[in-house]
Amino acid sequence: MTDRKGTPLVELKDIAISFGGIRAVDHVSLDLYPGEVVGLLGHNGAGKSTLIKILSGAYQKDSGEIRINGEPAQINSPIDARHYNIETIYQTLALADNLDAASNLFLGRELTNALGFVDDAKMESETAKIMARLNPNFKKLKEPVSALSGGQRQSVAIARAVYFNAKILIMDEPTAALGVHETAMVADLIQELKKQGLGIFLISHDTREMMDLCDRVAVMKNGKLVGSERVEDVTEDDILSMIILGKNPKAAA
Repeated sequence: MTDRKGTPLVELKDIAISFGGIRAVDHVSLDLYPGEVVGLLGHNGAGKSTLIKILSGAYQKDSGEIRINGEPAQINSPIDARHYNIETIYQTLALADNLDAASNLFLGRELTNALGFVDDAKMESETAKIMARLNPNFKKLKEPVSALSGGQRQSVAIARAVYFNAKILIMDEPTAALGVHETAMVADLIQELKKQGLGIFLISHDTREMMDLCDRVAVMKNGKLVGSERVEDVTEDDILSMIILGKNPKAAA
């Protein structure tokens, strides 16, 4: 279990945002520590994706404060988020199907040689190194990602984030539509990232998966934070109660 002492990687303090008079995120505070996975759960429209989009720079909060490594952070765009070593892996993965792993890893940030030409050999070498670190079984470096399995595609997307020095990783439904073996592959990747000290916000609808992958779960309902609890302190029924009823049985205990 993660040692939650010291300074959090991320502190979201009293975050609020409204759309057309509807409070999508209603004064929510949540933190994330190095080497920790915090799962965000809630029905569609609960506010979890909106909260994370504020951290990723896709939305701008109306009020509240974001602190990264204890310092106030101004995040008004995805470029700002990357400045703070925040990377987001969306469910769609944003991969170019016709390109291989190396071309996807460096897409838009290609390595060049002394003459300014794209250095394919260097990019392939760097991709092999990062893949050996994250997923030693990954060997399909030269195949288009359209030929890869869902778990292998996740490996490419995660490698891209880690290579560019992500310290805070946002993962949106990382195992959606994956089989048992591929889900296990992604779980192994997440464990490896934890060992390397990354902090991960994990969005999912799968309570069982959250219990297996996360150190803490945070449940939102109607824009509010119902509660944030360590997984060893709650049952799956407790989490479902928080999602459905909007009540934290641990807080009432």
